Amino acid sequence: MYRIGIDVGGTFTDFTMIDEDQGIVHFHKVPSTPSDPSEAIATGIGQMLKDHGVSPSQVSHVGHGTTVATNLIIERKGARVGLITTQGFRDVLEIGRQTRPHLYDYSVGKPPVAVPREFRAEVGERVNAQGEVLTPLDADAVRAAARRFAAAGIDAVTICFLHAYRNPAHEQQAARIVAEEMPDAYISLSSDVLPEFREYERLSTTVLNAAVGPKMARYLERFLQRVRELDIGHEPHTIHSNGGLMSIATVRQYPVRTCLSGPAAGVVGAAAVGRAIGSLNLVTFDVGGTSTDVSLICDGRPLFTSHRQVAGYPVKTPMVDIHVIGAGGGSIAWLDDAGALKVGPHSAGAVPGPVGYGRGGSEPTITDAEIALQRLNPVALLNGRMPVHAEAARQVIDERVARPLGLTREAAAEGILRIAAANMSRAIRAVSTERGYDLSQFALYAYGGAGPLHAVEVAEECGIPTVIVPQEPGTMCARGILLSDISFDFVRSEISLASAESWDGVSAIFDGLRDQAERWLEEERVEPALRLYRSAIDARYEGQNFEVQVALDDTGADGYAEFARRFAEAHEREYGYTVDDRKVQIINCRMQAVGQVVKAPLAPRQVDGTLDGARIGERRAYFGERHGWLDTPVYDRDRVPTGVRFSGPALLEEMSSTTVVGAGQDVEVDAYGNLIIRLQGGSHA
Repeated sequence: MYRIGIDVGGTFTDFTMIDEDQGIVHFHKVPSTPSDPSEAIATGIGQMLKDHGVSPSQVSHVGHGTTVATNLIIERKGARVGLITTQGFRDVLEIGRQTRPHLYDYSVGKPPVAVPREFRAEVGERVNAQGEVLTPLDADAVRAAARRFAAAGIDAVTICFLHAYRNPAHEQQAARIVAEEMPDAYISLSSDVLPEFREYERLSTTVLNAAVGPKMARYLERFLQRVRELDIGHEPHTIHSNGGLMSIATVRQYPVRTCLSGPAAGVVGAAAVGRAIGSLNLVTFDVGGTSTDVSLICDGRPLFTSHRQVAGYPVKTPMVDIHVIGAGGGSIAWLDDAGALKVGPHSAGAVPGPVGYGRGGSEPTITDAEIALQRLNPVALLNGRMPVHAEAARQVIDERVARPLGLTREAAAEGILRIAAANMSRAIRAVSTERGYDLSQFALYAYGGAGPLHAVEVAEECGIPTVIVPQEPGTMCARGILLSDISFDFVRSEISLASAESWDGVSAIFDGLRDQAERWLEEERVEPALRLYRSAIDARYEGQNFEVQVALDDTGADGYAEFARRFAEAHEREYGYTVDDRKVQIINCRMQAVGQVVKAPLAPRQVDGTLDGARIGERRAYFGERHGWLDTPVYDRDRVPTGVRFSGPALLEEMSSTTVVGAGQDVEVDAYGNLIIRLQGGSHA
């Protein structure tokens, strides 16, 4: 049987197919279809099954990562949302927190409010922080708001009451009324989406869930229909932001949890490969067509967060801690009002794409610079399936960058790449050195279609000694999907002081979360023997404003001592100190339900032959002002033998990417087919 992983990116849609019995991996890549992402999915699956002689009945699993929800938020193309909230809290969404995106830059403002004020309705109701009803719900006010929304053509309704995380009864009652008046509306409850305190983040997350819900549901229906038309019998799963899989039905209910869908899969896959080869400390470096995603893996495990912003809007759901910037192969190079060269964040995307792709693009991009310097194949990509228009790429670099700045073509193209590398390096430092991690102890794990093109320059700038490039790096996120388990996170806010005497109440909360997790895994049809549960508590010292997360193995009646010890360790690690005589406050109790998926093992890859046998040509490529144009050997990476060692300069081409090895840098192919590139003075991290 075969398992298929799919990652839908802004420029390309990537596929990985694993033979469960033999562990053989196949890779494929097609241009994305932004108007209907499911079209590229169907095209790619059909081509891959045909190319490898696989029958649809032999497909046992389809997992996919998608940027649909993220793009809807970024481009502000979600549904029109109406909000019903507690009287007096209509403007919480607009007031937000007393922070600015950039403290000293008054030209940078907050994004537009997700729900215009005219569609934010207040209703009478009040539940206190203990969950006790103080004021009954004004059902007539809810009904009037729903009728007003229906008349205005509102597609989705968010219901967020002040303390609904402790008692959801009023939200549930309001939802029933809205459903009666607006039977076709997408309804999103804060007590369902995010049952945690801090009303602004809970409200923002729930509003975004409603905004992307209708269009996400339509996309998922098209996706399911295309999979059925291919005669694949198994219903697909979607990876969400915490690196786990969930069913299509769950995605329909919680689409906001897919905001980092594809990038999270890449980090999961990188961690699995790193553990297999003994590289436990990695900086993941995923450069696609529109963005660069970086994250940190420590001791073989990705770092997680429960709070981030997407396009300036707070999203508070458990997710892999990934930093995203607008720098990818399609990022556009442009001159600002002062004549300075800038790169990104706007991108040419899949349509029209870089000029060198010949699809109507007219602005110079990072990809065009790579083509002009002949680091990227000037004839064709994707194993010859995508022709490259090299002369057009050179001309646009000349016309838009070199001549206006009085530079040579080489200097202009190199300038574009150096600016991109500087932007990427800043993103890496944001997740590493700014948090106290020593980058000399890490390896840069480069993937995505453009990651291996920039990896060695970025590693040099960041002081990272080693670069690891996996096999077919352009499809790493799709591969990571096949290494992910089914999972979902449950949470309940419990603001109380921790003590041995009060621990029975905490234990009871975890019993309730366990019941929720059991029911969800049952709905996901996970066998009991494959179920796991991971517990954690968000806690802080009394008087603090932010929490540290404490993983727990024992949530039973005797678990307090373990919690106290682990909290002290976590606080020491995060802040560098403990306060032994200060009381500890519990904020949130969390449980992750995990359904283990049978995964094809990461099989070693043995390729025999010689390095000369893998050589497919030579071309002059530009390696910066220091080295200039060099006659550079070009290798078919699929034919480079296992265990071989050689030095750069070199270009290694494969279906999904091209790896650039600088002059004097040493390369080794390990037992799993990874390229290990050591910079001068570097060692394997």
